[in-house]
Amino acid sequence: MFIKRKLEKYLKENLQPRKRMSVQRLFEKEEDSFEMQDYEESKDFYKQRDINTFIETNKEEDTFQTKLFQFIDEKCLKDSDVYNKVNIDRRLFSKIRSNKNYHPSKETVILLGFALELSEEEIEDFLQSASYSLPMNTTFDLIIRFCFKEKIYNVNQVNEFLYEHECKVLNN
Repeated sequence: MFIKRKLEKYLKENLQPRKRMSVQRLFEKEEDSFEMQDYEESKDFYKQRDINTFIETNKEEDTFQTKLFQFIDEKCLKDSDVYNKVNIDRRLFSKIRSNKNYHPSKETVILLGFALELSEEEIEDFLQSASYSLPMNTTFDLIIRFCFKEKIYNVNQVNEFLYEHECKVLNN
C-alpha cells in the first residue's frame, strides 16, 4: 500500500496541466517578438543550408534498434529473455531485429524498457531514440515514469496502477 500512496503523491506533485493558447494570441505573441533583423538573419541562414545538409548534421546516429541491442548486450541478456518477459510476440521482435528502419509503437518501447529494467534516464533516452517521450502532463506518462523511477518492472503491477487511474493498460 505504501507504493500506491507514493504514486498518488508523485502524481499530485508532477502532473502539469497543458497550457493552451488561442491561435490569435499565438500570432500576436509572434508579432511582438518578431523583428526584421531576425528575419534577415534566418533568411541568410537557410540560403546557406539545404534540407539534406540539415538532416545529416542533426541526425542521431543511435537508432532505436541500435539502442535496444546495445542495452541487451550490456545487460548480458538473450533476445528471448527480453521479449518473453513482457509477452512481446517473437515475430515482432524479429521484425525489430531485421529491419533497421522499423518504427515501434510507444507501448512496445515502454514494454521493452520494463523487460530491460531500465532506469528513468535510460527509458527517456530509449523512448527518444524512437521519437517518443514521457511528458509531465498526462497521468499515463507520469505513472510509467514513476514505475521506472521506483524500479517497478512488473507489468502486471504497472497495469494495476494504470487501471486504477483510468488509463489505458499495457498489452502484455
